[in-house]
Amino acid sequence: MKDLTIGNEGKLIVQFAMPMVYGNIFQQLYNVVDSIIIGHYLGKESLAAVGASFPIIFLLIALMIGFSMGFTIIIAQYFGAKNMVKVKQTIDTSYIIILFASFITTLLGISFSETIFRLTGMPDEVIPDAATYLNIYFAGSIFSYAFNGISAILRGLGDSRTPLIFLIISTISNVFLDLLFIVVFKMGIAGAAYATIISKAGAVVAAIIYINKKFPIMNISFRRYEFVWDIFKTSLRIGLPTGLQQTFVATGLIALYGIVNKFGTVTIAAYGVANRIDTFASMLAMNFASALSAFVGQNIGANKPERVRTGLWTTWLITSGISIIFSIIVIFFGKEMMRIFTPDTAVIEVGNGYLVIVGSFYILFSSLFVVNAVMRGAGDTLIPMFITLISLWLIRVPASYFLAEKIGVTGIWWAIPFGWAIGLILTFIYYFTGRWKTKGVIKHI
Repeated sequence: MKDLTIGNEGKLIVQFAMPMVYGNIFQQLYNVVDSIIIGHYLGKESLAAVGASFPIIFLLIALMIGFSMGFTIIIAQYFGAKNMVKVKQTIDTSYIIILFASFITTLLGISFSETIFRLTGMPDEVIPDAATYLNIYFAGSIFSYAFNGISAILRGLGDSRTPLIFLIISTISNVFLDLLFIVVFKMGIAGAAYATIISKAGAVVAAIIYINKKFPIMNISFRRYEFVWDIFKTSLRIGLPTGLQQTFVATGLIALYGIVNKFGTVTIAAYGVANRIDTFASMLAMNFASALSAFVGQNIGANKPERVRTGLWTTWLITSGISIIFSIIVIFFGKEMMRIFTPDTAVIEVGNGYLVIVGSFYILFSSLFVVNAVMRGAGDTLIPMFITLISLWLIRVPASYFLAEKIGVTGIWWAIPFGWAIGLILTFIYYFTGRWKTKGVIKHI
């Protein structure tokens, strides 16, 4: 556990963010290896299936992502105020919600995965692999929920290093199992899904054993937990808008896949691979944003608003520099990066077109996430939700559909940074009103 209310703001945020960055590098390296193995051993149809599965997975876990963020913020603010009784009650309540949510997600995921694929117009040759992958993934969703929930709690307590350790364990075992199940046992796309579930289950078991020994306040057992309705209501106020925001993003991604699907398997595969590469740029901004939210939460709880302001601009400068570097890399080396995943020249060309257009505007994405992080850390999640709704569903999706009809698939790519730009403008306007400062869990006189 780490107190983020004292010390140099920039140094603290970097120290807190870097374990998450390292962890996500491992996670993305797994995703890269996963896609490379699938692309080279199973073909572009399976590659397209895995890529198209992500928005549906994201859709069904979106609300839980919001609740996790809500619990992180509540824990951070109570921890900043040194109220350890409330911290323990929040942790107990979060465990119960995670268990319930994972059960619902499993039922919904297995019941409707194939239906969603057909509604989005996915080519028939891709649907069997996609449905197989999703059904296995959702059967083990409790492990994903548990891992993400434990990580969110630890971040609220100022500890981003412990989740890194278990993420590394999960990633390494995942790659090994991928090679074993796909290359050796010839299990196809099902092997990739089983590898993911088994590796996450192992990481969760290891995390529970470690946490029960080192973090008594987070004790995980089958004994009765304390479910506190007031904390649940607060988590709803903070987490539900963020969850709905993530749901809007997920359904927007599915809608975009519906547009992409019209251009065939090559474009679907290219879009999925380009998104893998995209993630390396976006994850850094998202990790620093998560660190900033925890930092803001603790300092709002400790009634130190001046540190919040300094933390924001320091984080913005760091993420902007990183985004510019990634833009240069994907613009000039996009084809080489695509070639790592697939030998198919048509897929490479389409994916490179995406990277050149979208990669030029990474700074818009990172700026949007960083400013939003301040408001989330303060407990104001409702307005960011509406801004996401506007920028995605009123701007990006309609623009994608319109431009795709006019100029083809590149129109979809141009609509992405256009949506980011509108979202960033609206977010800055709201930030400068200062209303988010009044939304904290802890009320100071």
